[in-house]
Amino acid sequence: MRLTVCGARGSTPAPGPDFVRYGGHTLCIALARRGRKPELILDAGTGVRNVGALLGGEPFRGTILLGHLHWDHTQGLPFFSAGDRDDAEVTLTMPSQGDPVPLLTRMISPPFFPIGPLELRGRWSFIGLEAGEHVIEGFTVLALEIPHKGGRMFGYRISDGNAAITYMSDHSPIAYGPGPAGLGEYHDAARALASGVDLLIHDAQHTAQEFPERAFLGHSAMEYAVGLAEECGVRRLLLFHHDPARTDDELDSLVKTLSSHSVTVEAACEGQSIELPSEVNP
Repeated sequence: MRLTVCGARGSTPAPGPDFVRYGGHTLCIALARRGRKPELILDAGTGVRNVGALLGGEPFRGTILLGHLHWDHTQGLPFFSAGDRDDAEVTLTMPSQGDPVPLLTRMISPPFFPIGPLELRGRWSFIGLEAGEHVIEGFTVLALEIPHKGGRMFGYRISDGNAAITYMSDHSPIAYGPGPAGLGEYHDAARALASGVDLLIHDAQHTAQEFPERAFLGHSAMEYAVGLAEECGVRRLLLFHHDPARTDDELDSLVKTLSSHSVTVEAACEGQSIELPSEVNP
């Protein structure tokens, strides 16, 4: 499969010269099976606007799979030009918690926005997903609930039959206890999602030093992500959901401090494209 990072920033976009290399758009990953254009999009932060360039002017026909409904995962929906056109066909899927349309309408509707979700052009359908294994756009998707504040949150394990990735964009493992390093437990759902995958994309909003004061926000420390990757035999870790104040130089420095671990660690970079499994061991 081919994976493209269209947005890697958490919480809010981060424009400006200090955020150019890793990018300022909020969360979005595009997945394509080999030789095809993207048909599965993970989250729809402002980075979803970048998916259009991957489609070469064609409409999006596929599924947007949301981990949860916070703003940084959904703000790009009404600005997704490849999906908001007459010839688009979009299935918007999210963790089940009632009728999806009224939930989305609470965010996308007057007086907060000029239109509602049902006014997006093209053929849109809205689906609530339950935990378990699903087949979505030719990918096998395991959805499991993981802790995060403010609504139901799923982590996803996604395979095309040749490679597997895990996507845990937001994760608050401290909800299950301090764990071995005081940063949260390596709990059963996290282990099931991450065990042996080729690539783990994981929440890394905080550092271990910052974590005690910021744990209440419901995110992970970078060091937790590294520990989970090592615990689960992950080959490659992509740190994700960068703090909006974390500059390019600061991210460079933090990644260097984590380079001594057995897993390959890097920070997700907007525009980055990864072919799996051929680039598993870069």
